[in-house]
Amino acid sequence: MADINLVSILSLALVDAVNPCALAVMTIVLITLLTQNPEKEKAALKGGLAFTFAVFLLYLIYGIVMVQFFSHIIPNTGSFAGYVFKGFGVFAIILGILNFKDYLDYKPGGFMTEMPMKIRPIMKSIVKRITSIKGAFVIGLIVTLFLLPCTIGPYIIASGKLSALQFVQTIPWLLVYNLIFILPMIAITLIIYFGLKTINDISGWKDKNIKYLHLIEGLILAILGILMVTGLI
Repeated sequence: MADINLVSILSLALVDAVNPCALAVMTIVLITLLTQNPEKEKAALKGGLAFTFAVFLLYLIYGIVMVQFFSHIIPNTGSFAGYVFKGFGVFAIILGILNFKDYLDYKPGGFMTEMPMKIRPIMKSIVKRITSIKGAFVIGLIVTLFLLPCTIGPYIIASGKLSALQFVQTIPWLLVYNLIFILPMIAITLIIYFGLKTINDISGWKDKNIKYLHLIEGLILAILGILMVTGLI
């Protein structure tokens, strides 16, 4: 099995961070906060950060659970472990291909690449119930469940790789992964707070460039998958 390296974990985290699904949820949250709270920018800042912290916290817990799960079913050494981790590489290549498909023939709600269309109205109705900072945190915990179908792929691969480490050693890696994952959420919140862009500008940019976001994800995942299958990382 290849050693854990910073490039592979950071690359997987980056794929998660630029996921259109997560960016779409953040814009919906900020739109809700800005339209329902008279404090406007201050409400967007506090609510956006509370929501982001909730996502970070629950995703960290997910990571710990997945790492522990894989650590109990995958031996640290031996040919079986090698085959399993090559399997994670194949999974990364498949995710890359699915993102290439979205780039070439984009349709909202792509399988394993975006939030399914059927659950989007449910997620939006939950987000629109945000009425306070505490509410933003609670809604963040709930909405995180809706993010899983479109963001869990890279996280599974990263957790599988990290499962070869001792539990204590995995914590810093998971912290780094999830900090990168929430960086766009923090950036969007701060951009709106300081008035550098409007929420409509950000939402429009995402919609205009969504195919290219899938292309970036596809390239990173495909390259990582090939390197994992060949044992280079």
